[in-house]
Amino acid sequence: MVVTRKALLRVSAAAAMASALALGAGGTAAAVGSPVVSPMVRGIAPEADVSHHGHVSLWGTGLGVWLVSQNSGPSDLAGATVRLRVSVPLSGRQELPGQCLQADRQTVLCRTGPLRADGSQRQLALELQLLGRPAEVVVRIETVWNGDATDRNSKNSEHEVLAPATGDEYVF
Repeated sequence: MVVTRKALLRVSAAAAMASALALGAGGTAAAVGSPVVSPMVRGIAPEADVSHHGHVSLWGTGLGVWLVSQNSGPSDLAGATVRLRVSVPLSGRQELPGQCLQADRQTVLCRTGPLRADGSQRQLALELQLLGRPAEVVVRIETVWNGDATDRNSKNSEHEVLAPATGDEYVF
């Protein structure tokens, strides 16, 4: 059987067209034995490493939360949302900074603002008023939104801190 150059070009063109159609439909094409990732794949999430560190302090009915958020990259983020949950109900409506809101009787949500990939930090200080005078409180800190970025090290943005009512600072 004699295969002409023209016939090979037609087969190549047909294969390329089929491959392009499959990619356009959301699939990927690969030659046998060699995985290929198409540059046409959409929806790849940026990657970031958001972390939160700081301390909490409980005295009387007051709970202080000092929080530093940062992003170690590699992608910049427009912002992140931090959830602070306390084991004791808050005493009614709280006076909160403009970037925070009270979600329910035990939860406060705060946005960080832009987090550049260079590790620049955003600081937040809250003084929450608790219902009653608890002997201790557990504070849970976690990122609930980070611009839909992938975070391979989410453990540095999730903390649980027990703060006895000593007025001391308990670091996370």
